[in-house]
Amino acid sequence: MNSRTTVVVATRDRRDALAQTLPHHTAPVILVDNGSRDGTPEFLARHFPHVEVICLDQNLGAPARNIGVQRARTEFVAFADDDSWWAAGALARAEEVFDAHPRLGLIAGSVLVGTEQRLDPTSQQMSDSVLGTEADLPGPSVLGFLACGAIVRKEAFLQAGGFDSVVFFFGEEERFALDLMAAGWALCYVADIQAHHRPAGERDGRSRQRLQQRNAVLTALMRRPWPVVAATALQAMRSGNAGRRGLLDAARRAAMALRMRRSLPAAVERARRRLDVG
Repeated sequence: MNSRTTVVVATRDRRDALAQTLPHHTAPVILVDNGSRDGTPEFLARHFPHVEVICLDQNLGAPARNIGVQRARTEFVAFADDDSWWAAGALARAEEVFDAHPRLGLIAGSVLVGTEQRLDPTSQQMSDSVLGTEADLPGPSVLGFLACGAIVRKEAFLQAGGFDSVVFFFGEEERFALDLMAAGWALCYVADIQAHHRPAGERDGRSRQRLQQRNAVLTALMRRPWPVVAATALQAMRSGNAGRRGLLDAARRAAMALRMRRSLPAAVERARRRLDVG
C-alpha cells in the first residue's frame, strides 16, 4: 500500500540510536544528517539502503527538518527523532483524521516514553489544554507540541515557514505553532495517534534549562508583545544561574530574532495568553 505520509528524521552523531529505531518505521523515511562525524551516512548506506539520506556539511539544528519536508513527495509529513518511531497504524490513522478535518494543519500525537511507555508530561498537558475542543476538530486545540510526536500537512508546514535558525533547537515548536495558527490552520492533540520515544542516557539538566530560557526569550522577541518580552526576560533573570546565562545567550541572538519579528493576529495572541494564565 502506498503511504501518503513521509517520516522525516533529523540526526547528528546518533548512529547507534538509528540502528535501533529505523527498523520500526513502516512509511518512507527521509533522514537529514546534520554533519555527523560518526560515520552515520556510510552506516545507513550499508544497512538501510531504502532510507533516503540528505547529507549536510554543517549542523543546521531543527531547520534541517525543513529540508526533509521540502524533499517529501507526500501530502503529509510525520517527524521522528533518531530515538523515536511511530506506533503501528498511527500514520494511517492520522491520514484519516486529516481527511475528515480539512482545516487541521498539525496533529500532536501522544508520546510514550521508555520501555514502560509512560505518557510524556507534555502530552498530558496537551490533553488537558485550556484552549478546549472546537466542534469541527478531533481533539483539544494546542499551541505547542513535541516534534517527535507531530504530523503535519506539507502545505501547512511550508505556509507557516517551518522551523527557524534563531531558536535552532529545543523549544523550536512554539514559534512554528504560533505561525501555523496565524496562517489559519488548526493544531490538535489526538491521543490515539501514538509515538514511541526511547531517550538514551542522562541529559544535562542545567544546559537544557539554559537553552530553554534562551529560546523562550527569543520566541517572545519574534512574536509576542513587548510587555511579554520583558516579562519573559525577567523570569529568565530570576530563575538562577542557568536562566541568567540563557538570557545572555538570547541577547547574542537578539538581532536575528528582531529581523523575524512580527505581531500575531489578535485571536492567536489571546489564545497564547490563555496558556500563560493556565
